[in-house]
Amino acid sequence: MSALCFASKLCRFIPVTRNVKLTQIQPYLKRTTVTIARKGLQKIAFDEIPEVGNKWVGRWLFGCSGMVFGAVVIGGLTRLTESGLSMTDWHLFGKRPPISQIEWEREFSQYQDYPEFKLKNKDISLEEFKFIWWMEYGHRQWGRTIGAFFLLPAAYFWQKGWFTRAMKKRVIACGVLIGFQGLLGWYMVKSGLEEHRFKEPSDVPRVSQYRLTAHLGSAFVLYSLFLWNALGVTYPAQQIKQVTAQAMKFRKLAHMTKGWVFITALSGALVAGLDAGLVYNSFPKMADRWIPSDLLAFSPTLRNFTENPTTVQFDHRIMVGLGISTLLLYVPTGLAALHQSGSLLTLSFAIWLTHELKHLKKIPK
Repeated sequence: MSALCFASKLCRFIPVTRNVKLTQIQPYLKRTTVTIARKGLQKIAFDEIPEVGNKWVGRWLFGCSGMVFGAVVIGGLTRLTESGLSMTDWHLFGKRPPISQIEWEREFSQYQDYPEFKLKNKDISLEEFKFIWWMEYGHRQWGRTIGAFFLLPAAYFWQKGWFTRAMKKRVIACGVLIGFQGLLGWYMVKSGLEEHRFKEPSDVPRVSQYRLTAHLGSAFVLYSLFLWNALGVTYPAQQIKQVTAQAMKFRKLAHMTKGWVFITALSGALVAGLDAGLVYNSFPKMADRWIPSDLLAFSPTLRNFTENPTTVQFDHRIMVGLGISTLLLYVPTGLAALHQSGSLLTLSFAIWLTHELKHLKKIPK
């Protein structure tokens, strides 16, 4: 509808008076023209992308989200097998794995200079070292594969003109986040190699739980961005014809659920970083107590929520089901990895639900 047509229709409903001023209908004309222009620009932006372009961009985004999902699972297995500190250096494009016996012995000798070997793994054999080394190597190479899987198609789609202006900004943001994720991963590993953090024989060499949480959190954000945009391209949310108060409440609940799942996942990263899943292996009580005696043992009090394994596990017990089984069975690797994957699947459904409800903006007056 043009602004002129709207004006003519509007005049039919305005009471007939002799002194109708232009200023009375000018605001309506202005708002309508802007609305029409915005809808028109959006329609042109999507219409000028060929159907085959949208199809392949959607597949690519779903593929990227799937690969990030895989990275989270592999990262969890790397943590559970205590393999993350086996590689003591980092190269942007990776390095060739050892082939000969001499190369393996050199790599093993380099590992022996760091706290994990000195304080924890003095009895590890070369064959056992090879296993944890390959686990960490696989995790890093998977991350680099994600970068290539993202970058090469993105360059091709950009050249073909298959990205809208808004999508170009999101693609750049995802690319920056992928690079940041790689750097953050090494920053996390580096915390477990620093001698000054492990001075006492009783100290356990491991990465900083804060850096681990940041690393996992950024992976969840990257996964969410890929999945949200993939849904937007492949399965656009339908317009809502009637917005009700109940629907708005449901939308708020869906967003709160999504945020709560994300916070719970970050809490799980703290549990993993402190090995807090090993301190109390009973449910629902913790050592025959509903509230453990060492819940607030650290001072100042706020330290307990990020550094006290008891408090961290207590906070994380809001997740049940797989989490309960994981605790009772003393954190078996397979079940713990499935527990982490379940949190990401839960987040996926929450993202899909909120995507479908994204046109619920406000109740029209």
